[in-house]
Amino acid sequence: MTDYQTARISLGVRLRELREGAGLSGRELAARAGWHPSKVSRLEHGNQTAMADDLHRWARLCGSDDAVQGLVSQLGSLETHYTNWRRRLSAGNRARQQNAVDLENRVRALRIFESVCVPGLLQTPDYARAMIRRAVELHGTPADVEEGVRKRMERRAILDEPRKKTWILLWEPALHTRHASPKVQVEQLIHLAECIHRGRSIGIVPLSAQLTASPMHGFWIYDDDRVIVETVGAELCLTDDAAIQPYQRVFADLFRSAAHGPSALELVQRARRRLTGHQRSDTE
Repeated sequence: MTDYQTARISLGVRLRELREGAGLSGRELAARAGWHPSKVSRLEHGNQTAMADDLHRWARLCGSDDAVQGLVSQLGSLETHYTNWRRRLSAGNRARQQNAVDLENRVRALRIFESVCVPGLLQTPDYARAMIRRAVELHGTPADVEEGVRKRMERRAILDEPRKKTWILLWEPALHTRHASPKVQVEQLIHLAECIHRGRSIGIVPLSAQLTASPMHGFWIYDDDRVIVETVGAELCLTDDAAIQPYQRVFADLFRSAAHGPSALELVQRARRRLTGHQRSDTE
């Protein structure tokens, strides 16, 4: 069982204790709260994540207002492991990017793998704008796109921090996946090529590579004690060793399969030629 599942079940146990201590059945509590009866069961069994309003209402109906702070604290611990995007972005894109800045400033080593897009630390402003705008439209979150873009651009400074080690891997399809207009995509590939020219630790895993690990999704490894995975619906933060170790092994396997230096640059240039329809030139 993951630490996220354990935390959600623990919160459910505490909710059940409060309900039973108040002498209420699940149906009685649901009726007073205006909920479907199944909601009480789902919350108590850890099958649904509570909202802060749910916890306030639960404590009040159980006559335990003094328990609210503890419940909210448990929810906060839970949300460090799993947060849906509507909730994660509720304070806006700038706040989300600032959270990333704070985390990246604390780590000494960062390993990144992306399978379908260029990672944020290597994005151009226009590419980042397209990615952030798409997330706003999908999740209906605050539309502070420009603030989010500016803060994401600030994050790129970590690549020049001599006390930090950053390794970035992209699966070759990430070079070809269209997230923006052809013009923006070309500019992004040019920037990526410049980063490789400057000696950044960037590898491209070719489609032709014989892989010993399957890159099912992107992930970011912070030092050796945290992995963040972005899914369509939520952000996962893994902190238990049993969950982190497979990502460490997969990254090492992908790193060995990746093209680096001139070979990586050729893959980027190939994607650029395919996008523009240009033939290879001697100046590339």
